[in-house]
Amino acid sequence: MHLAAIVSKPQKPELASLLPDLIGWLKRHGYRTVLDPHSSAYLGASQPVEREDLPRHNPNLVIVLGGDGTLLSAARAFARTPTPILSVNLGSLGFLTEVPLSQLFPTLEAWCANSAEIDTREMLHAELLRGSALVQQWDALNDIVVAKGTIARMADFSVEIDAQRVATFRADGIIIATPTGSTAYNLAANGPIMMPNLSATVVTPICPHLLTLRPIVVPSTSTVSVHIVGVPNEVYLTVDGQEAVRVQVGDHIDCRRSQYSVRLLRHQPNGLFSVLREKLKWGQR
Repeated sequence: MHLAAIVSKPQKPELASLLPDLIGWLKRHGYRTVLDPHSSAYLGASQPVEREDLPRHNPNLVIVLGGDGTLLSAARAFARTPTPILSVNLGSLGFLTEVPLSQLFPTLEAWCANSAEIDTREMLHAELLRGSALVQQWDALNDIVVAKGTIARMADFSVEIDAQRVATFRADGIIIATPTGSTAYNLAANGPIMMPNLSATVVTPICPHLLTLRPIVVPSTSTVSVHIVGVPNEVYLTVDGQEAVRVQVGDHIDCRRSQYSVRLLRHQPNGLFSVLREKLKWGQR
């Protein structure tokens, strides 16, 4: 019997009725289910499995019910596995969770018939170093952001790409994003939109105090190093907008393409431009 893991967004009342239908459908098609705590809570079920522990159960498929944030969390949890993720949009925007609720069961039927599309997305690997010591490391699907905290004063950063000095500048922060993450914080900071199948990384300053500094796209094989030169009060490194750690003067962050990737399950090929037109009204007057 196959196994499906279900990851859900909290505070979505419609899941109380959707989940029994989904679990019933899966059971009829030969799947057992394992639930994260949020999914379990909607059903009043016992024995949930923490999200980060779900990969140990080796599911054949992960079904994410929520928005982009829920998917980002699940993607990092399953990054080191080949397990495909079916992400269903229950949020407000949903750049990544492109599958609408109406397409949940047709997509599952396509998966069972071996006719579904698999969209492979690169991830970004980041290491925080203090001197020569590795403090922490992460794999991100969207982005690594280094930015000031609560005080409205800019910080000082120095950027190197493949050990070549790029610039030292004062700014609110800096974004290092994957093509997938190019439509997230990077887009809001006037960075470029990249096709998700590109093998590249975009480096985007946040409100730099220089008129000449612009985002730059580099090969994903390059190593982008951000050095913390000066801080106004607090500066944080955040991973996909969900995990954060405070950094200090002298720290540096090395970012490069991760050895892992995320496999997104779709009923049909990814339509980036359809998403841009629908979600951001791209090209409309």
